[in-house]
Amino acid sequence: MAVLHQIWIKRSHRGKMDAAMRANLITGRGLAGNANQGGPRQITLMDLGRWQELMDRLGADLDTNARRANLVIDSLDLFDSRGKTLRIGAARLLIHGETRPCERMDEALPGLQEMMRDRWSGGVFAEVIEGGEISVGDEVEWVSGS
Repeated sequence: MAVLHQIWIKRSHRGKMDAAMRANLITGRGLAGNANQGGPRQITLMDLGRWQELMDRLGADLDTNARRANLVIDSLDLFDSRGKTLRIGAARLLIHGETRPCERMDEALPGLQEMMRDRWSGGVFAEVIEGGEISVGDEVEWVSGS
């Protein structure tokens, strides 16, 4: 079973990432209190297993907040998930595509940006299509028919 492992809220563009145990997802907007609101890239998600695999391959041990994704999911492969719907707690997210790693990844760890280009290792971005409160530990699953 996949679960929500971490929630990160970004205060401002290029700003600090704050850990949260709960958060509100707002339909058509994104994560309450997060700098990015509206548009198709309301939420960014990454798979914990892929992050750990990258860290092993690079001989590093960076915390997931270095990736700057809002939601870290444990045990859910996000590869090639464009157009799929994901349920987290009571909320639903429509995956719009792959999050391309930027130069900030190499600022965190040289070589990380290039390594993240394989198999959607940078995670995905999504739109909130049904809002609600989410909490660390919530079950995460693909919605049938998506």
